[in-house]
Amino acid sequence: MSLGGNNETSTVGQPLPPSDHAISVSLPTWLETLGYKKGDTHIIDRMQTGYPRYFIHLSIRKLARFFETNFASPAERSLLVVSLNAASAACDFLSSQSANGKARILDYHGLCGKSWLPIYVILFPSEMFPLAKLFWQHTGLGISSRLAEKILAQIEDFGIDYLSIRSPGIFNGSDRSTPRPEYESAIQAKKKIRHRILDILSTRTNSRIYSADNKVLGSSGGKLLAIDDIFLYPTGMSAIWSAHQLCLGALGNRKSVCFGFPYSDTLKILQKWGPGCLFYADGNDSSIDDLEEYLRSYRSTNNNTPPLLSLFTEFPSNPLLHSVNLQRLRGLADEYDFLIVVDETIGNFSNVNVLPLADIVVTSLSKIFSGYATVMGGSLVLNPNGKYFKILKNHLVSTYEDYYFDDDAIVMEHNSRDFLHRVEAINYNSEALCEYLRSCSSVITRVYYPKWHGRDNYSACQVKSKNGLAGYGGLFSLLFVSQRAAQVFYDSLSCSKGPSLGTNFTLACPYALLAHFGELEWAADHGVPVELVRISVGVEPLGDLMEAFRFAVKAAEEVQESII
Repeated sequence: MSLGGNNETSTVGQPLPPSDHAISVSLPTWLETLGYKKGDTHIIDRMQTGYPRYFIHLSIRKLARFFETNFASPAERSLLVVSLNAASAACDFLSSQSANGKARILDYHGLCGKSWLPIYVILFPSEMFPLAKLFWQHTGLGISSRLAEKILAQIEDFGIDYLSIRSPGIFNGSDRSTPRPEYESAIQAKKKIRHRILDILSTRTNSRIYSADNKVLGSSGGKLLAIDDIFLYPTGMSAIWSAHQLCLGALGNRKSVCFGFPYSDTLKILQKWGPGCLFYADGNDSSIDDLEEYLRSYRSTNNNTPPLLSLFTEFPSNPLLHSVNLQRLRGLADEYDFLIVVDETIGNFSNVNVLPLADIVVTSLSKIFSGYATVMGGSLVLNPNGKYFKILKNHLVSTYEDYYFDDDAIVMEHNSRDFLHRVEAINYNSEALCEYLRSCSSVITRVYYPKWHGRDNYSACQVKSKNGLAGYGGLFSLLFVSQRAAQVFYDSLSCSKGPSLGTNFTLACPYALLAHFGELEWAADHGVPVELVRISVGVEPLGDLMEAFRFAVKAAEEVQESII
């Protein structure tokens, strides 16, 4: 049986789901995934889409070519971003990474109905495109495919005169974005998304977090969370990038910590912006001991200067599903005066309550909050009881730009209406699957899942309701005894396969190949080898899921026996 939809979506390069704005793409076999990462022409030429921060949507490419044809020199390429501040940040990034990093910004506005559609075009020497693409990937500040399609449609109807052109030339940092009118429906959609997040955080989270000996470690008491403490972004990565920029802007230029092995771009942000970061890859208690020793040593020689700006961590982590000891980290943050930023995308705020132990919580709404894999989005929530709340809030209010595209917000609001119902189904399916897979010891050496990996730390933040404990989320990873077994399992698993997670449909990927292809040895040294297959569980009937996974496990067992 197949969980992967029709034959078209099971073909390499086709969108998952079959939508013009899908945020995943079909990579149905191990070798096709490898070919995609190697840049093999016979695979690349078949790619109709991809994850939006890694693959520039075809509509965005078409719009970029329009600007290059009409406004660039033959030796220039372009990147299209969401705001003038984002364009400024891109120019700063290019100049910091290359001596030839001179870029110019063109600011365009086109009127569509009652709304101005702004677009900011960065023009730079063609040889710098790989660097510019890294900015797009790391920050998530590229324009939406829906925005590109809308502008293309207007240009097709009205020609180039449709665009109002402002400020061509070398950007000097003096221009500011001007607010644009919004659709009333989009205004309401954004309010509903923020209220939805507020309601979940306010009504489904623990009022207190306890240690094993029932000592109160964190409390939601005190000042109540308000809708004005919740901010929306066009992608989850732009929320993370903005959180780091907020920390730097509000508290100064100091190093941060990346604690635990994170999603790849989070670490890149901390390394490439600001004065750098310290990386504690294991994220265990021993790592906390090492961090504490660093803090103690720093203070002994620099008593007047806080040792760190912030600590970024995931709860739990992607792809190893490890939950860090947030309670100990909160204690160190209070003692040594640094911020804690938690990405709870994997746990999601229906299952875990990390806000009392964090200063900032970020989430990729593109994942399970949306679920349908047809729109991007992110959120940033400030803890109203945090020590630096007022400073952070004042700085964010003074610098925040709402550049979440209207049409995307409308889709996100619609998709997220059944969020809580989907989470319950996915929690149930995932736990049952993991219990089964944990018994397949002949080919699977480890099941990475929060129920068994850092469980005490996860349980300390697990949502408790009148119905008991919430679940463990929909993501897990399987470590196989050999690459061959992992490959056969992956190829034999009848589900959708490609990047992203949190989808309503089960989605698998060979994680190291996709996320760390250029640094496989480094990833393996940190516990993420090529033998790791990551699974994001959907809402399909559990019986169908079990059948598909049993078939794939059996195929892996048979090939492993033939190797032996």
